[in-house]
Parts: sequence; C-alpha cells; structure tokens
Amino acid sequence: MKKILVPTDFSDVANNAFLHALGLAKLVHGELILLHTYELPIVDNQFAPQNYKVLFDSLELSNFERFKNELPKLHKLAEENGFEHIKMSHMIMDGDLIYNIKEIIKNDSIDFVVMGTSGATGWKEMFIGTNTGEAIANLSVPVLSVPEDSKYTKLETIGFTTRFREKDKEALSNVIKIAKSAGAVVKCLYVQTKETDNTQATYDDWSEYFKHEPVQFFIIPNDEVNQTIEEFIDHQNIDVLAMMTYKRNFFQWLFTTSFTEKMSYHCNIPILALHE
Repeated sequence: MKKILVPTDFSDVANNAFLHALGLAKLVHGELILLHTYELPIVDNQFAPQNYKVLFDSLELSNFERFKNELPKLHKLAEENGFEHIKMSHMIMDGDLIYNIKEIIKNDSIDFVVMGTSGATGWKEMFIGTNTGEAIANLSVPVLSVPEDSKYTKLETIGFTTRFREKDKEALSNVIKIAKSAGAVVKCLYVQTKETDNTQATYDDWSEYFKHEPVQFFIIPNDEVNQTIEEFIDHQNIDVLAMMTYKRNFFQWLFTTSFTEKMSYHCNIPILALHE
C-alpha cells in the first residue's frame, strides 16, 4: 500500500489539499499519514529550568489538544466526500516542518507528499527563493502541490511535460498508472525550442514505446516555454500537471512570477513534481 504524507495546519488551504490527497490515495491504493508540526520557542537563558518546563509542557499540551480536536473534522470531511474507506494515521511532532518531512520519508518509506499552497506568493515561496522551497524541490519523492482554489474533481486529463530524455520514460509510466486507475488520459507536452537536440527518431521511439497506453504526444515549436505550457494547460483542459524537476536552476527558471500567477489565479490546478 502506498503511503502519502499530508502535512497540515488545519487551515482551509491544508484541508483542501487533504481532499486531493484522499483522491490520490484512492487511485494508488494508498493510505494517508497526517502530520502536524509545531516549533517550541527559543527562550532567554535567564529563565529558570523549571520555567522552561512549564512553558514547553503548556505549549505541547496546547498543540496536542488542537490536534486532537481537529482530527474528527478531517474524518468527517473524508466521509462527506466518499473517502471514509481510506486508511489514515496521525503524527504530531515538534521542530522544523521540512526536516520532519525528510525524516519521515526516510524512516517510513513515504511514496508521495501532498501540500497546499496559497496564492501566487505561496507558489513562489513553495518552489523558489526560500529554505522551504529548496527542501521541497529536493525531496526524494513526488510532491503534489495543491493551490488553495483548486477544487477536487474527477481526474480526466493529466498533463506531463518532458524533454524526451530516456529517464523520463519511467516517470511517464508512473503517471500513466495513475491515469489508468482514474480512467484518465495523459497528454504529454514537449516544447521544441531552437536549442532542441531531439530528432524525429526520438519522437517516433517514444510513440512506439507507449503506443498501447492512454497517452497523447504534443510537440509544439516555440521558444516561449512558459507561455506554451500555460496555453497547453488551458487548451487541453489539464486537471493535474506532472513535471520533472530536473536540475535546480531549471526548476527555479520555470516557476517565474508570471507563470505562478497564471497557475494560481487562472488555471488553479495541482502540480505533481517528479524528482530525478
């Protein structure tokens, strides 16, 4: 059974991502692990040791009580949307969120991480320019990032961007497995720029390799990669966009402000970041 880690702060954004995580669990025959983290404050060393303990115990109890009170709401949300059969377990941890995520991935054989994002700023902060973005971009498992306004619906079309590298075939095969479970189709996009080093033989090889799968290939000549992806999402009615992160500089270059604003405020679709 696949394990899906879902960090939550019990906000509307996190609850929306929780629904998408349930939908993913249904498709991959998975279970959810809900994670709530909190950070204990750094206090002045003039505090007496007993005061440390009183303060920390109080904060830990407060976080535990909130965690305990919010869990029934999530279970009710799952039931209301027909996901009551999805197995769920729960974790509460103190410390840095991303550090804890990495530790759980390492120790619990996590297959996916699902996280909510809030607006264009949230997208940018999630993927570039912050320690959190650096960590997310370098996690060892696929990350499904869900914009706050992305309503969960039946999955019909998955987009997949590729450079037609041989190693991309495995990633596309994994996306196709999800599509088959959903009865969906995969639309695979390659933006052919002037610097492309692919040939017609490469395209023919991929078409032959996946000829029996529910996948369509789109090769679009254009040097404006971001714009082409945006238009592809709109014109092909993409529900979820799966993307290889490649190298860090490519990932940072792709998620420019204009692109993230488009994604967050117009397309409102989740992105499944697949790591090399």
